[in-house]
Amino acid sequence: MTDELKIKSFLAEKKLALVGVSRTGKKFGNAVQKELGNKGYELFLIHPEAQEINGAACYASLSQLPEKVGGLVNVVPPEQTEKMVREAQAAGIRKIWMQQGSESLDAIQFCKENDMELVHGECIFMFAQPQGFHKFHHWVWGLLGKLPKRHAS
Repeated sequence: MTDELKIKSFLAEKKLALVGVSRTGKKFGNAVQKELGNKGYELFLIHPEAQEINGAACYASLSQLPEKVGGLVNVVPPEQTEKMVREAQAAGIRKIWMQQGSESLDAIQFCKENDMELVHGECIFMFAQPQGFHKFHHWVWGLLGKLPKRHAS
């Protein structure tokens, strides 16, 4: 389970790169773009082929970002995740959120070996100012003792 402090540290970053947004608008990454955008996050979309998605500029790689970001939200299949965390490390991005389902054991190990702050096994919607169903889900997990705990470093 991810440490509560790592979650808070990640969410305190207001400029984030996001990989996993689709041109069709039907992927989970598109929902992340909409929700985090509505909550005041400045998002920089990473897509190897698209120039623009939902009116937002896209960048082919993290190295092409026009400015520094505080973290990477990763919403791609596990086989692409290791490439993305390596690219993030090379670009100086130290905070990674691997959305549930995008985790790769190799990517998790890479982050640990390179002293990157990693959040994985958690849904970003349950922690980034949750509303509606996700707020309720967060509350239920709290009752059941399933929310991340604060660990001493």
